[in-house]
Amino acid sequence: MRKTAWVICALIALIVACRKETGNPPANNSTDIPVLTPFIIRPPAHFPKLPIPEDNQPYVEKIQLGRILYYDPILSNDGRSCATCHVQSKGFTIDGMINDMPVLPHVNLAWNTNFMWDGSQRGTLEDLMLFEVKDFFGTDIAKVNASAKYRELFKKYFAVDNITYKEVSYALAQFVRTLISRDTKYDAYLQGYTSLSYDELQGRNIFFSEKGDCYHCHVNPVLTDNLLHNIGLDSLYTKEMDKGLYNVTHDNKDLGKFRTPNLRNVGLRKRYMHDGRFQTLEEVIEFYNSGVRKVTNLDPIMTKAGKENGLQLSELEKHQLVAFLQTFTDATFTSDTSLSNPE
Repeated sequence: MRKTAWVICALIALIVACRKETGNPPANNSTDIPVLTPFIIRPPAHFPKLPIPEDNQPYVEKIQLGRILYYDPILSNDGRSCATCHVQSKGFTIDGMINDMPVLPHVNLAWNTNFMWDGSQRGTLEDLMLFEVKDFFGTDIAKVNASAKYRELFKKYFAVDNITYKEVSYALAQFVRTLISRDTKYDAYLQGYTSLSYDELQGRNIFFSEKGDCYHCHVNPVLTDNLLHNIGLDSLYTKEMDKGLYNVTHDNKDLGKFRTPNLRNVGLRKRYMHDGRFQTLEEVIEFYNSGVRKVTNLDPIMTKAGKENGLQLSELEKHQLVAFLQTFTDATFTSDTSLSNPE
């Protein structure tokens, strides 16, 4: 009996020692450690590598929290939410304008480092969301902390008792990073799943050749170069908003420079350019074809040999270019229920 008791005690001691070696936390502290589900964001193979900050790696629960916040007017003081100006069915933008400017879509922003039409916001998606929360919305953080729901969620997923702008912006960035348009007809064509019509294919040839010269700024496959250019919209800058990047740098060489918009779902939009002056793709193409102003800091792309008087496309070529631009429409992105209002 003594030998049996000794063996039992030894086994108990061994089990306790093994538990200590595996680093299992004491039971009374386990509630302080968030238990989260890692989430792998998988862009298509033909996309560039997705940059994600080390201190905001994606988790299912944090993405869902960001999604809830995205659709919640608690962030604003006037009843608006992020989704008020970024409507999923419109490609996460709206037909109208805010502050006399079209709303840039929330699409594939994770690859950007320049944000806003005039490039006034730079950095990571987390930096952009911090601007949206603190400056654009002027979020009353006390109101967020007063919400029992958000106190519980941020405690569970960010391990904080007091919610700050940082946690809110990080949660929003988690969700917005998943707003990836990847299922256009053009993506399917690139991956060999479908073919383009004759007009679409001819439009592609115009887009990706010196004839149209679109591809230098609308880089394949994300469809923006994330840079700012003066494309000759104006000869005089009578409105402050028309000065673009100059309002940020106060350098004359930056007059009239604006960020290259992403062309994904461009066919769903009703306003084009920083001031919404064009309302159809046909108008946009005609501008490049015959309306470019020859200002001193015009982007060199616009002044290549043979383009002194615009693209000089025929009516058929302009039609074909529009047909190709329509292949950037992503019906999956605009109807994906995992991106819609969770409530």
